[in-house]
Amino acid sequence: MNSTLHLVEQLISRRSVTPDDAGCQPILVARLGPLGFACETIEGGPDDFRVTNLWARRPGRSARTLVFAGHTDVVPTGPLEQWHSNPFVPTHRDGLLFGRGAADMKTSIAAFTVAVEEFLAAHPDPALSLALLITSDEEGPSVDGTVVVCERLAARGERLDWCIVGEPTSVERLGDMIKNGRRGSLTGKLAVKGVQGHIAYPQLARNPIHQALPALAELTATEWDRGNAFFQPTSFQISNIHAGTGAGNVIPGEVVIDFNFRFSTESTAAGLQQRVEAVLARHGIEYTLGWTVGGQPFLTDAGELVGAIQQAIQAETGIATELSTTGGTSDGRFISRICPQVIEFGPINASIHKIDEHVRVADIEPLKNIYRRTLEQLESLERA
Repeated sequence: MNSTLHLVEQLISRRSVTPDDAGCQPILVARLGPLGFACETIEGGPDDFRVTNLWARRPGRSARTLVFAGHTDVVPTGPLEQWHSNPFVPTHRDGLLFGRGAADMKTSIAAFTVAVEEFLAAHPDPALSLALLITSDEEGPSVDGTVVVCERLAARGERLDWCIVGEPTSVERLGDMIKNGRRGSLTGKLAVKGVQGHIAYPQLARNPIHQALPALAELTATEWDRGNAFFQPTSFQISNIHAGTGAGNVIPGEVVIDFNFRFSTESTAAGLQQRVEAVLARHGIEYTLGWTVGGQPFLTDAGELVGAIQQAIQAETGIATELSTTGGTSDGRFISRICPQVIEFGPINASIHKIDEHVRVADIEPLKNIYRRTLEQLESLERA
């Protein structure tokens, strides 16, 4: 069995449902320590939601550092009876490797770990400095995971130059898409106040639903921006509306609306908040509004890291990869605060979070090779 596949299976065998690392990170430490990595475990969170983070760094002759980032935690399995095999027993069928976390993202972690091993075997004294940032709180609230490590690194002045996050980004073929940025996420909880009353006497009540609807119609019809060459236009979506007592003859006293912006670099969280509040004020409704910024948008334009991984993918697969900023958020949003070039690349994402999650076995070694080739490209830059 090849080294990458063996490590993937070891990691899948660990029942690491958020926030439990379940021993995955010690497996990585056992491989990285002998390579000269200084491995630091950073824990956080309350006792009933303990998060484990690994920061492993190996200095090279150059100060510039490439970081591989990932998460060992996985989402819950869902109904076990619907799986065709135990989700925490790596199982092979029809050229596929099944298991929770196979695609998201234990295959990537194994692949970049072995890529680092092979790179250092070929370059025992590299110019390139290397690091791994691994968390067990990416699929959860992401409060005590990568964000905490990044804050600590920033506080002690550690420099990061390039980062590859091993998120599953490929769509139909390994290497057909990388993410060179992500949209920001801004969530609002709007509570419109009314006066509760009997539905037969509307003159004695004030229906907050009726008051909210014109403002909501304006918000849904607003063009927030037009996007740009890398980002889709900013999207405003209502996710939940809650009102009423359950009785059919009562005008409610409040309606609560949950909504979310996925926004491009053409907008800012502060600007979107101001525009929403201006609409609500114009409609003269009584309300309270709470905001949560889930993440700021980030973008890595054409440059050293994008060029290196594009060349690596082309050399390994023959594919001219597509750059994309679509999809949800990732820990790249935290890393981009302290690292100027962040991209995401990993296996096919069609089965992530699903029953019978899997990867193609034939993609595992090429994925590792792409990571290794990227290391080689960046090493040549440092030696130039």
